[in-house]
Amino acid sequence: MMQTHQRLWIILPCFIALLAVTITCAPAGSLVLLCLCCMALLWKIKIKNRSIPSLLAQYVTVKAVGWLGSRQRNRLESDTRDIHRVQEETLLQRLQKHSDTVYGKHYAFRSIKDTETFQQQHPVTDYNHYEKFVERVAKGEQNVLISEKPLILAMTSGTSGSSRMLLSTKDTNTEFFLQGVTICLDAMRHAFPATDCLQKILKLFYSPIFRQSEAGIPIGPNSSTPASSKHMLHLYTTPAPVYQVLNERDALYLHLLFGLKDHNLGMLESNFCSTVFYAFRALEERWKDLVVDVEVGMINSNLSLKADVRHALEKLMKPDPERAAELTAQFEEGFERIALRIWPQLHLVLTVDSGSNQIYGEMLRRQYCKDIPFYSPFYAATEGLIGVNLWPQQESRQYLLCPRSMFCEFIPEEDLDSERPKTLLMEQLQEGHNYELLVTNASGLFRYRIGDVVKVVGFHNQCPKVEFQYRHGQMLSVRGEKVSESLFLGALKKAVTQWPGARLIDYSCVESGILGSASGIAQPHYLVFVELKGVRNLSEEQRYKLDHCLQEDSDIYRSFRMKGSIGPMRVQLVREGTFQELKDRMMAFSSASSNNFKMQRVIRSREFADFLLQRAFS
Repeated sequence: MMQTHQRLWIILPCFIALLAVTITCAPAGSLVLLCLCCMALLWKIKIKNRSIPSLLAQYVTVKAVGWLGSRQRNRLESDTRDIHRVQEETLLQRLQKHSDTVYGKHYAFRSIKDTETFQQQHPVTDYNHYEKFVERVAKGEQNVLISEKPLILAMTSGTSGSSRMLLSTKDTNTEFFLQGVTICLDAMRHAFPATDCLQKILKLFYSPIFRQSEAGIPIGPNSSTPASSKHMLHLYTTPAPVYQVLNERDALYLHLLFGLKDHNLGMLESNFCSTVFYAFRALEERWKDLVVDVEVGMINSNLSLKADVRHALEKLMKPDPERAAELTAQFEEGFERIALRIWPQLHLVLTVDSGSNQIYGEMLRRQYCKDIPFYSPFYAATEGLIGVNLWPQQESRQYLLCPRSMFCEFIPEEDLDSERPKTLLMEQLQEGHNYELLVTNASGLFRYRIGDVVKVVGFHNQCPKVEFQYRHGQMLSVRGEKVSESLFLGALKKAVTQWPGARLIDYSCVESGILGSASGIAQPHYLVFVELKGVRNLSEEQRYKLDHCLQEDSDIYRSFRMKGSIGPMRVQLVREGTFQELKDRMMAFSSASSNNFKMQRVIRSREFADFLLQRAFS
C-alpha cells in the first residue's frame, strides 16, 4: 500500500498546479471552493502531527533546492571538462577581489595574470604566516587580508594540535551551499529516490558558544546552525527552542525525544558520524526516561532548561501512550538494528563517515543502523568546501574536487618535508599517488597547507577524485617511520578480528616519548589505548597481534622492529565511556564546536595521554 507521505508527494504538485490555473482563469467563488476541497483532501491524508503549512513549506523548499542542485550539477559537469581554465579563473577572481588589501598590495596581486606568475610571486604558506594578519582583523582593522569584514573568526577543530583562528566570509558560505549542499542533495535524490519525500529529518546539531573579538566579530566554529536558517526548521523534528539549549547532554536528550515522537522519520543527519554513534549510545542509556516523556507528554524535570525554553517545548508535547508502547517493545528486544525498528520508514543516514569517522560508521552499520544506507556527502574543512561525493552508493568514500570552490595545488607525498616543496596542479596529478593539499580560498588564505593528505583514485573527465588518507600532523613516527592514520587503522581492524568476541568502539595512540618513564620500556614504541566491547581482557599473545598486523602492512615499521630500533607496541584496554570523557575533556580546552569535533588518533598532549593511562584497566 502506498505510504501517506508518498501520496502527499503526488498530490501536492497537482494541488499547486490546479491552484495556479484557477487563480488565472476562475472566478473568485470557484477559487475558494477549489482551495477548500484541496485543503480538505490534504487534511484527510496528512501525516500525523504535520500541519498543512508545514507540508507545503517543505515541498516548496525541497523543490527549490532540487532545481538549484540540477543547475549546479550541470555546471560542475561542464567545469570538469576544462579544469585548468576553471581553476585559473577561480584563482584570478580571488586575487582581483583582494588586490587592494594590505596583503594583496604586498604580493602585487594586481600584476598577476596567470597561475605560473602567482606561484612565482607567492610562497607556500602555513598558519604562522597569517597569524598576525588575523590578529589585526580581530582588532577591527579593515582591508588587511580580505576586502570585506568577515562574518566570523572561525576556529578549526584542532585535530592536529591547537585550534587556529581563520576568517570566514559570505562567499565561503555561499560556495558551500551552491557547490556543496545543492549538488549533494541532487546526487542523493537520484541514488536514493525514497528520500525525495515529505518526511522529517532528525538533525543532530549542538548550538555552539560564540565569543567576541575586540572589534565585536563573533569567534567560534564555521558551521551554520539550523536556528540561523529558521525557514528550514520545518524540515527537522527538533523544534527551534532546543537550539537555545547549550548543554550538550540536555540538547541531545531533546533531539532524541522529538525524533522518537515521529514514527514517520525519514532521515538521520549530522556533520560527522561520531555524533550519530554517540547519540545511539545515549539512546541505549536513557531510553526509559525518553519513553516516559513520550507517554505522558512532558519534558524530563532533570534537564537544566530555562523556564521559557521548557514552557515552549512542553506546549509542543502531547501524551502519546500508543507510540510509547511501540518504542518500549522495540527497546526491550535490544539495540541491534534499532533505528529501522523504531523508524520503519527511515531511508538514509546522511553524515560524513570517512577519515577519522570511519570506525563510527562501521560500528553503526554493524549495530544500531544495520540495513540502512549511509551517504557521506562532503569533503570540507574550516577553510571551505573541498570536494563532493557524486557516488553515494559506492562503498569507498571518493570525493570529486570542486574546481570553483578553491584553487588547489598539491605536494607529492615524498616532498612533504622539503623546505621548498614543488607543487602540482589538478591536471598534473597521477592516479594512485598521495599528495598534501594546498588551497587558495575566498577568505584570505593563499597557497595554504591545510595538512590533509589525499590519494588520487581516479578522474571524472579531467577533475581528480580523491580519498582522504591522513592529517600530516597525525602520523606515528618515533624513528622516522611515518605510520599514517589509515595504515594504522587498517592494522587495528585486522587485529580486532583476531580477538574473539571483541568489537572496536574507539582508540587513540601515544608515542612513548610523550609519557617518558611512565611508558614502560626504554625503546621508543607506541602505546595504543583501545575501548572494546565484548571482551574483558586480552592475553599478551592477542595484544601482540596488533604489532604483527602493522608489521605485515608496513615494511618500514617491520624493519625498525626487526632491528630493535622500535620496541613492541603496548596495547592498553580502557574502561567503557573513556573516549566520550576524553572528547568532553578535549572540548573543554578547545574553542571548536562539538559538531566539528574529530577524535585525535595520535595524542600529543601529556595531559590527555595521562588521562588515558589513568583509565586503563588492563
